[in-house]
Amino acid sequence: MIVCQCQNVSDRDIDAAINWMRAADAGAVITPGRIYRALGKRAECGGCMPQLVAVMRRNANLEVPVTPTAPRNNNRQEQHDER
Repeated sequence: MIVCQCQNVSDRDIDAAINWMRAADAGAVITPGRIYRALGKRAECGGCMPQLVAVMRRNANLEVPVTPTAPRNNNRQEQHDER
């Protein structure tokens, strides 16, 4: 299905761009602008944005994976200047 008629971008193009970006960088924040840049295109009129975002949300790779991190130590020791 064509999502952006100005640039001839399909839902398959969007999915492919999202999957490629996620494979390249698991922590990347994927935006419509990044999708267009990954496809070598630019949004023109913006009429496609609601449909583009809907296609983005259907892609399982859109979300940034949550990785557990070690808790931060908020108890900082005071440093004393010994002279």
